[in-house]
Amino acid sequence: MAAEAETASTEPLLRTPLHARHVALGARMVPFAGYDMPVQYPSGILTEHVWTRENAGLFDVSHMGQAFLIGPDHETTARALEALVPADIVNLQPGKQRYSQLLNEEGGILDDLMVTRSADSDEDGALLLVVNAACKLTDYPHIEARLPANVKLIRAEHRGLIALQGPKAEAALAALNPEVAEMSFMSARTLKLGGVKANITRSGYTGEDGYEISAAADRIGELWDALLLDASVKPVGLGARDSLRLEAGLCLYGHDIDTETSPVEAGLNWSIQKRRREEGGFPGATRIQREFAEGTARVRVGLLPEGRAPAREGAEIALADGTIVGKVTSGGFGPTLNGPCAMGYVAKEHSAPGTRLDLIVRGKPLPATVAAMPFVPNHYKR
Repeated sequence: MAAEAETASTEPLLRTPLHARHVALGARMVPFAGYDMPVQYPSGILTEHVWTRENAGLFDVSHMGQAFLIGPDHETTARALEALVPADIVNLQPGKQRYSQLLNEEGGILDDLMVTRSADSDEDGALLLVVNAACKLTDYPHIEARLPANVKLIRAEHRGLIALQGPKAEAALAALNPEVAEMSFMSARTLKLGGVKANITRSGYTGEDGYEISAAADRIGELWDALLLDASVKPVGLGARDSLRLEAGLCLYGHDIDTETSPVEAGLNWSIQKRRREEGGFPGATRIQREFAEGTARVRVGLLPEGRAPAREGAEIALADGTIVGKVTSGGFGPTLNGPCAMGYVAKEHSAPGTRLDLIVRGKPLPATVAAMPFVPNHYKR
């Protein structure tokens, strides 16, 4: 999942288990979702971005929320979660992961999350959830209040989480356990990595091949250190994490998706499987089923501005005559693309790839073209 918006607060900042390592590496630390997090290391965001696309970037994502949903058997736990999300969890196979969204009664998105079913038969009935850091303190009570008596949410605050991303991620992690090379995109295994037990998924939020690795908070530093011994691996901060996910056309919660946005408007149709589309039974199902049948008034699109100037979040999207037809939700410079890119919502009649629109930047129209996403091809190992 993506990085969340920075949060201003008078509360003291929390620290991940890797905090001292970031400081020792010379990272520039910033407040982020209540945590003191590395936005970049001395090499800089551009270098970190390119390194991840060409080698392997190592990210600290321990600020994300990890929790276990535990019931007497898989079907019971899965149906409890299906009352909250639109994905088909009942048919999620052992050792597989699925992306979904927590929805409100209007079909808006409260948060997006990853759901993993263990491959181990003795863990039947347990699902690992990973939610956004900025939302976890509201997500957990929301889930707990809606669970049946025989299903419990256990917050896994004793765990850390790191992401290893890029074309050389497989080789670097396989040096600690060769079994990881057998994994495919959105699969999961529990393995020992250099003596540390870890829950590993082949996933990430950069558009590159890679892994997310969950382990005990007091052991996650060992894995971080071991991976950085590989010359192909370098630490990467939140700045490049954001530019990588933007090039990959991936939504950032609180920006591209929020409580007003439905998964269908956001172009996340693929995350709602056929059975759920037909049966419903999740919050906001009436709206979402209608949108599948009739379409939506607005849709999320990719945008390629002309020239080198980026259009940032909040820029209005207009027709040539000045009529406002949408708004940019994420935007910046794409280092791999070697140019600016953005995404946002526009009225459906102006959403076809190739449509010419203007982005209003500093009061002036910046010509742009609606484009298919991802802006940079993804490299997931299918």
